[in-house]
Amino acid sequence: MSWDSGAADREETANPGPSLESEDQQERIQARRLRINARIEAKRREALGEDPASILDQNEEQRKSYKQIEDSRQRLGKLVNDGTQLVTNIQIAADARETQRRATEEELKRLRVEKIDNEAKSGYEKFQTITKKWLLSREKQIPQELWSLLNSQQEQCAQLIEAKNKLIGELQQELKRKDDQYVKDLKKQAEDIDLLIERMENQVKNLIKTHREELLLIEKSFEQERRELLDKDRKRWEQGMQNRQDKEMENLLNRMKKVEECEKQLNQLRVQDGEEYNIIKIKLETDVQILQQQLQHIKATFQLNQEKLEYNFQVLRKRDEENTITKSQQKRKITRLQDVLNNLRIKLDKQIKQYKDDNQSLTDDFKRIVEQYKELQRKIRHFACVDAKKFHDIWIMNEEEIKQLVYRALDADRIIQEQQLGLPWIAPDLEFMDNVGPLVPQPKQQKTATKLAQEVMCAAAADGQRDPVKATDEESPSAESQPFSPRTVKQILELLCDESGFLIESKLLQLLSPLEKDDRSLMKLDSIFGALRIEVEDDVYKLVDFFLKYRQRDESLQEEAGVQHPPPSTPSDLIHPNDVLQALRDFTMEFHRSREKLSHVRQDRLEDRDSSEDAVYWETVAHVIPESRLKVWDALESAMEKYHDVLTNRGQLISETSALRQQNGELRMLLHQYLNSKINTELEIPPTQIMKVDFGQS
Repeated sequence: MSWDSGAADREETANPGPSLESEDQQERIQARRLRINARIEAKRREALGEDPASILDQNEEQRKSYKQIEDSRQRLGKLVNDGTQLVTNIQIAADARETQRRATEEELKRLRVEKIDNEAKSGYEKFQTITKKWLLSREKQIPQELWSLLNSQQEQCAQLIEAKNKLIGELQQELKRKDDQYVKDLKKQAEDIDLLIERMENQVKNLIKTHREELLLIEKSFEQERRELLDKDRKRWEQGMQNRQDKEMENLLNRMKKVEECEKQLNQLRVQDGEEYNIIKIKLETDVQILQQQLQHIKATFQLNQEKLEYNFQVLRKRDEENTITKSQQKRKITRLQDVLNNLRIKLDKQIKQYKDDNQSLTDDFKRIVEQYKELQRKIRHFACVDAKKFHDIWIMNEEEIKQLVYRALDADRIIQEQQLGLPWIAPDLEFMDNVGPLVPQPKQQKTATKLAQEVMCAAAADGQRDPVKATDEESPSAESQPFSPRTVKQILELLCDESGFLIESKLLQLLSPLEKDDRSLMKLDSIFGALRIEVEDDVYKLVDFFLKYRQRDESLQEEAGVQHPPPSTPSDLIHPNDVLQALRDFTMEFHRSREKLSHVRQDRLEDRDSSEDAVYWETVAHVIPESRLKVWDALESAMEKYHDVLTNRGQLISETSALRQQNGELRMLLHQYLNSKINTELEIPPTQIMKVDFGQS
């Protein structure tokens, strides 16, 4: 088994995250995805040659955050279940009371129906008895018996009615009791709802509080992991940058060697091309002489041909006479060929029709080719954009490389000045080092539309006597850069706020109602500018200019129609409020159309970059160290070489002195052994005495 599969299995067994054996389908899917991602990451790290132990450490760190998430999820789930049970207890109690009430109602309903049925049966029997006795009244002849029978019938009818009224009274009492019970149930239900709302609010507050606490714990765990990962990645980054600098220096040296080899090959090619040029020149001069000879020969041939043509002219004149005779014969043929001409005309019509069809097909081909040409132009613009991006990337790469070289050169110059020469070092002007990317002319920095509106509101409030039309030379010097006076711009913008309320949300209007007029107008203008995509001050001036010209155009149309209106009495009549919506719609269409044209023009002019300052820029970067400083470098280099030679000689002398000292020590040891040898005592004249005598004489 490979390391990546083993690491993935260990991670699955140790990770408390989603499980493949879970009953939840989404959890199983998430577990499979995590397992696949872990294996892919392990293969990628193994291919990069990273240490597997670092991966296990990282997984261990990740498990800490996952464990915190799992603990938070379990605590939140328990809190939700407890809160749900606390809330649903009210519903369970209400359901139990409703079940009991329904059972009681069913029993009361059964008894009530049984009582009504019994009363109906007894009433029906009494009614039958009374009815039968009425039939007996026909048999009674004596008035006293009839009177007694009538009284008996009245008593029975009264009893029957009294029983019915009693039943009706009991039912009415039952109905009243139901009404009272209904009112009590409503009160109980309202109390349960209030209790339910209170518990739900408490549960929501507890959930929000717990969610925030758990979120803070999770964020702390992730921040700790992030700091550890940043430290590891920073160390790897520094090591990689050091390796990259070493490789760049090696590539620079190889490049310099290749440049020298190319210069040598270029000189060889120049010499070889010079020799080939001389050979071709001699050959061409020889060809010119041959062509001159051929020209003389052609002139002689021309003279001969001229004489031949004169002879042929005489022959043709005679033939013309013969042709005159032939013409008479041809006239007779004309009538015969007339029929042939008619047939040919018919054929001509057919061919014209065919040519028209061919022309139509060629026209279609032309249109198709034109479409292809347009598509080719689009591709050309696309490739121009790609080339511009490639040029920008190459520029950035070279610029970063030369900036690194400049910083290294300045660092070396500083070390030479301060450490070697002991002079103060003054850094040169490095303003050109702030440039990033190809040199382009910097556009004029414009104010935002909201900033301009704020300045206009303040300026118009301070100067209320300014002319509402275009600014003149009588205004302040700051008005020279503004095409319209602040008061005019303010009146147009206020009119736009009043008539363009549909571009602002109703909630925003309610929030702006307590503010002052100028602040409210500024907030409205910010929302309107965002809807119209007006971003900078030039867009605002275009809007004001369009509204002023719209007023003039409206007046010219009225004059052409013969309608006379009085001139505007106040500056606020720059444009009628009823015309603001139409003018705004026309301005929006024209403004976005001009912006699209400008974007197309910019795309077509991607290659029109001014490269006149590129050479100056690269020359400035190349000569960041002045020539005088380079001469100091050369002088210092020669002095350091001499100093190196002196140190080298000194090192050689020191090594020779050490060798001599070692030899001297060895000789002393030999002399000491020789003097202390036993053989000196056996000699008649020891060498030590001779040496002493010699020393004494010396």
